[in-house]
Amino acid sequence: MRLEGKVTIVTGAGQGIGEAAARRFAAEGAIVIASDVNEANGEAVAASIRQAGGSAEFVRADVSSAADVKALMAGVQERHGRLDVLHNNAGVHETNFTAQARSFELEDEIWDRVVSINLKGTWMCSKYAAPLLAKAGGGAIVNAASIGGLVGYPMGSAYGPSKAGVVQLTRVMAIELAPQGTRVNCYAPGNTDTPMVQKYYSGAPPEQLKMVQQQLIGTHLIPRLARPEEIANVVIFLASEESSAMTGACIVVDNGTTAWRGLNEG
Repeated sequence: MRLEGKVTIVTGAGQGIGEAAARRFAAEGAIVIASDVNEANGEAVAASIRQAGGSAEFVRADVSSAADVKALMAGVQERHGRLDVLHNNAGVHETNFTAQARSFELEDEIWDRVVSINLKGTWMCSKYAAPLLAKAGGGAIVNAASIGGLVGYPMGSAYGPSKAGVVQLTRVMAIELAPQGTRVNCYAPGNTDTPMVQKYYSGAPPEQLKMVQQQLIGTHLIPRLARPEEIANVVIFLASEESSAMTGACIVVDNGTTAWRGLNEG
């Protein structure tokens, strides 16, 4: 097992990539602290990991709240005495909150909320985790960026800049935490079959479904949505010693979207 006994926090662990990553961490022998704002989802993920023979506990935390983040880290220190891996996965998109998501119509408070969770939350979790990682000898921080932070997409005026910020924050923290032995990397997934993406097609009428699917995978060289488990494979790689010579990097996992300027018609 690649992460035997490693104490690992996964934020946004209640569904999607966070859930898949939490399960993979446990399968690799990690002690998983599954964190989420949705208590029902988070508790269910932790319980299912334990039922499968893994080690997991749920801690509710809003990553945009300094008090919640401090309490999360303090609890890990009290219960486990160390932290080896932080996976900053929690994130939202403006379309989670409104259909009026174009840059010139988005409400100020929604822009603030998205940036507060996606970017500030990643920074705060990393900030308060850093001393625990140092005490454990270094460890790894793995941040969730997005190809939305690398190229432009409509209705992403908060999400895109927040994820671009995660890429740059990863680089800055990689420099600053290198002396304590902590590696900081991120990954940038494309359209993945998670609840965040499923909402775009789950309720579409049959006559619109093909068009929606084309919008989601039409730029993919591999003509399908990625699976959360495939992204979790990258997370595990970045958290483990297999990536021991990497820090400050951003791995793109997008089915080939950013490799070309095209649209598959078939």
